[in-house]
Amino acid sequence: MKTKYVSVLDFGSSKISVMIAESGINNTFNILGTGDTEYAGFINGNFVEPEKLYETIANCVVKAETNSGLKIEKLHIGVPAEFTFVDCKNSSIAFNKKIKITNENVADLFDLASREVKHDGSTIISRSPIYFILDDSRKVIDPKGEVSTRLSGLVSFVLADNNFIETIDNIIKNMGLREVEYVSSSLAESLYLLDPQVRDTGAILVDVGYLTSFVALVKGDGLISLNQFSVGGGHISADLCQILQISFKEAESLKRKVVLSLAATDTDFYEVNIGGNVTPVSAQLTNQIVSARLDMIVDLINRCLIKMKGNNYMPIFITGGGICLLKGGKDYISKGIGENVEVLSGNVPQLSKPTFSSVLGLLDLALREKKNQKRTFFQKIKSWFKK
Repeated sequence: MKTKYVSVLDFGSSKISVMIAESGINNTFNILGTGDTEYAGFINGNFVEPEKLYETIANCVVKAETNSGLKIEKLHIGVPAEFTFVDCKNSSIAFNKKIKITNENVADLFDLASREVKHDGSTIISRSPIYFILDDSRKVIDPKGEVSTRLSGLVSFVLADNNFIETIDNIIKNMGLREVEYVSSSLAESLYLLDPQVRDTGAILVDVGYLTSFVALVKGDGLISLNQFSVGGGHISADLCQILQISFKEAESLKRKVVLSLAATDTDFYEVNIGGNVTPVSAQLTNQIVSARLDMIVDLINRCLIKMKGNNYMPIFITGGGICLLKGGKDYISKGIGENVEVLSGNVPQLSKPTFSSVLGLLDLALREKKNQKRTFFQKIKSWFKK
């Protein structure tokens, strides 16, 4: 008997999470079990402490299985933006006569486009349509059922670094898990957070994490481009720690008290527990330190935006725990970019924070895949009875 639940593994930049869930009502999730563990993360496309990955992942899996009372049979593994890149290819396929387009025709188009993708040191982990074009030059998002003598389209491929896949494959194999599937965390998050109507005309999703961030240009059901940089909210804490000569834990506590909209003066202070004592810290200096790091992040985002959209207008959305949880962070980014930015997060009770956008995106993708497999199975049964 096939299970109704799915299991995902998310590599955040400060913790690894495993989540087991099934479909809930109104397109929500019923979370059955979770397991997460903090780790050193990754930077510039490399894990900081690769020797500790096995223990961390195994710990998360055991926690999730124990909390849910379920066994993980297949694990959907999200590949972070730092280990992936996007390649888009135009492709076209002609038919001898007008036909009604089927899923098989679309798959043939994808196969044709994939031949043009260079795989040097990488593996294709997803292929998604940006748009399709019929013989009358009409652009459509879903060509299934349309009648045409030709099917063309722009196909987006996400490729993952083979070193990442080999590293995780060895860990999963030693853990005895039977089946895994690698998916793009950036793509899953984009499809989950952005409404189809927004994606159809194109949108930008910015995810500022703890140590790393990405900027994605999303259109249709795929990514047109993806840029990433190794700076995030954790660097703000590091700056506070270094300049104010406090511990990293104390810096994290101070960061949560920061109000960027405050026009701080010499008489304004944040109260923080330092060395066991409640200590006043200059709000003016603290805000200056935070603003300096945010200016760097804004500059990096702007560089990505110029490459992606030029002078074309596209709505910009932001998620992730690096900035969104900072009081006044969203407004600071909006001012620096020169456009209004909207914060996005999932709609799952108790997980409706930007911090959980990535893992919820993976759950959404895994559950939709499971639903499509079930639908395909019943279609085959129906076809068999017709015959």
